[in-house]
Amino acid sequence: MKKYLLLTCLLSLVFFFICCNQKPAYNTIIRNGIIYDGNGGEPIKGDVGINADTIAFIGNLSNTKAINEIDAKGNAVAPGFIDTHSHHAGKNPSDHRDFLAAVSQGITTIVSGQDGGSSFPISKFFKELNDTPVAINIASYSGHNTLRDSVLGKDFKRFATQSEIDKMKLMLQQDMEAGALGLSTGLEYDPGIYSSNDEVLQLAKVIAPFSGRYISHIRSEDRFFWKAIDEIITIGKEAKIPVQVSHIKLAMHNLWGKADSLLAIMNEARKNGIEITSDIYPYAYWHSTIRVLFPKRNFSDIDEAENILKEIALPDGIILSAYEIQPEYEGKTLAAIARLEKKTPAQMLVELIARIEAWEKKNNRGCDEGIIATSMDEADIKKLMQWPFANICSDGSSTGGHPRGFGAFTRVLSHYVRQEKTLSLQEAIHKMTGLSAQQTGIKKRGLIKEGFYADIVIFNPEKAEDKATVAEPHKISEGIEIVWVNGKTVFENKKTTGNYPGKTIRRQ
Repeated sequence: MKKYLLLTCLLSLVFFFICCNQKPAYNTIIRNGIIYDGNGGEPIKGDVGINADTIAFIGNLSNTKAINEIDAKGNAVAPGFIDTHSHHAGKNPSDHRDFLAAVSQGITTIVSGQDGGSSFPISKFFKELNDTPVAINIASYSGHNTLRDSVLGKDFKRFATQSEIDKMKLMLQQDMEAGALGLSTGLEYDPGIYSSNDEVLQLAKVIAPFSGRYISHIRSEDRFFWKAIDEIITIGKEAKIPVQVSHIKLAMHNLWGKADSLLAIMNEARKNGIEITSDIYPYAYWHSTIRVLFPKRNFSDIDEAENILKEIALPDGIILSAYEIQPEYEGKTLAAIARLEKKTPAQMLVELIARIEAWEKKNNRGCDEGIIATSMDEADIKKLMQWPFANICSDGSSTGGHPRGFGAFTRVLSHYVRQEKTLSLQEAIHKMTGLSAQQTGIKKRGLIKEGFYADIVIFNPEKAEDKATVAEPHKISEGIEIVWVNGKTVFENKKTTGNYPGKTIRRQ
């Protein structure tokens, strides 16, 4: 009996020694989380094991060790959010490598090159990101306006010739070979607004052999909206490529309440084999140049100005976010500025643009100017957001005056999930992750899945909330606990970590 007890004790000691000296099986284990995998299904309780930049295991890891042990404390563990329409990269991503605006709301991947504007060549953009990595992953479209500007220069207020279109096609092919996701257009902006339907269609056909995608700030979000929707559907049909409507909206008073009609058109297109999708941001007001209000570029037309202020945005609903000529006007409404200068709002709108045009001519450069304008209806936003093929985006930047740059994704979690019940939590996460990856063609991201990259966010579903406002657009959100990009923490304890594990994402 004594020998048996002695042997048992020795075996126990050996087992204890082995366990104590067992090498950690994972670099990181996230324990005690409620896991939302990004597919839109019900969450599960469990642990996530990470090795290097990859999710290695999902399940029960209670008897397993890791170098880093994270207790999620019952919070949501979700794939890192993917911003499919982002301006966070700016002109030089290395100027703000930590990407606080993005990671503080749970974004781990952004898609740049939007609204027709991109770096050219994209190969150089990707090389610079590889040489100086940033905190997040970045993909990019090739921008039509960039290509058009390179070929037509200052002589852009016309249709391009076939020779010029051919030059753009060669440039686009170069970008596609470098890994661009596809072609983006900004058809309400110069110089794209002057392009013909045929020009855009010819370029769209270039990306088809690459399995590329087309994303568009469509030709009109207000007066000529239905014609613009018809154009993007036609491109999808004729070029045989997936097409996405950027930041979908009904941005004119007489369009309000017509979300059902829009969805019916897009659903019918999908039934006919056209892969049309959209992204959407969670605000009733947009941010752009003041000149976008005039699609005919008839800036001195008082009648047009009056119509804009009646149908597009009211004078009290237009705020100058930037006005380099008179910085004291920044943050003021058009109505307030008109009262200061004793002019009608229409006269003031025309005058503000006239000052910009004169200033730019004198200084031979573009003026820093922009507006935030309320043009959408909340009921339409909800219906468009609920569409199964609408994913969430920000359309925001790290330095812009619109709160979407710092708060779009957490606003969905607070306003449209908890408060309005527009989406369930799992639906919202799906629209920020798995659906976003699917609708951009991004591989091995957007899901909590073994073998996928470890882009992960832990957040408190009851406290996640946007704090950015028009008055304070750069306030960081509440409730985002920890963010990983490719297995490295980039945000924790309400601050960035100084890690730069982001990768360039090229079309696959």
